Amino acid sequence: MSYISEYIEQLNKKNRKVLSIFLTGGFPDRNKFTDLAKNVLDAGADMLELGIPFSDPLADGPVIQASSKIALDKSVNIKDVLKYSEGISAYSNKPIILMGYANPIRKYGIKNFFRDAVNSGVRGLIVPDVPLEEYVSFFKDQTINLDIILLTTPTSSNERIQNIDAKSNGFVYCVSAAGTTGIKNNFTYGTTENLRRTYSLLKKNKMLIGFGISKPEDVINFSPFCDGVIVGSRIMKSLLDGDKLDDTLKIISDLSDACDIAPNH
Repeated sequence: MSYISEYIEQLNKKNRKVLSIFLTGGFPDRNKFTDLAKNVLDAGADMLELGIPFSDPLADGPVIQASSKIALDKSVNIKDVLKYSEGISAYSNKPIILMGYANPIRKYGIKNFFRDAVNSGVRGLIVPDVPLEEYVSFFKDQTINLDIILLTTPTSSNERIQNIDAKSNGFVYCVSAAGTTGIKNNFTYGTTENLRRTYSLLKKNKMLIGFGISKPEDVINFSPFCDGVIVGSRIMKSLLDGDKLDDTLKIISDLSDACDIAPNH
């Protein structure tokens, strides 16, 4: 069992759903980012997903795109994000997962990227624009110490979900709703049914739900159909709006509390 799956399993056994918080690397302040990440962990995040800023982030909605552009304007690159990972992993053993797109990773050198990521304390990697069909060619140089986390979507067939489960390590990232990331105010019955279906098909991995989760009620409503949640846009919007740090951290601690009271199914 990988470090990430083992970690999720331990928290689930304590009747807790995992809270993974997404932050765009180097945003809003490239010099204070490591401190921000430490604060987020202390506020109740169980895992961190660090986004590598990219100019054309297909899966990301307007909030994360805006944060990515600001980080890029401040020249934040892969090396910086790896440096942040190093500082954060020295502070906490909570898993760090990188989310990046294929082009910047190819440019950096896939093999070099894997090696440097592992050396920086990174535990997992999500590359949303590498589909299952290209998995083998893109990840052929993967090191054993890095979990490659794949995504399912509401349109994934049962067979595809099972193939993703077989290939993915750490967990399967279940995209709750079609489209890009962002805060959703209303989830439909179809959303719940899709989560139930996906969750029932997974045999190997834990499942975390992302895209649109923004408040404690979402966590409580979805907890029967997952092992944890990923929250990004809600936190990034707070940072983008220039909210006080304490207000942003309060959002995280409220989400974290909801993960504790969520019954384990």
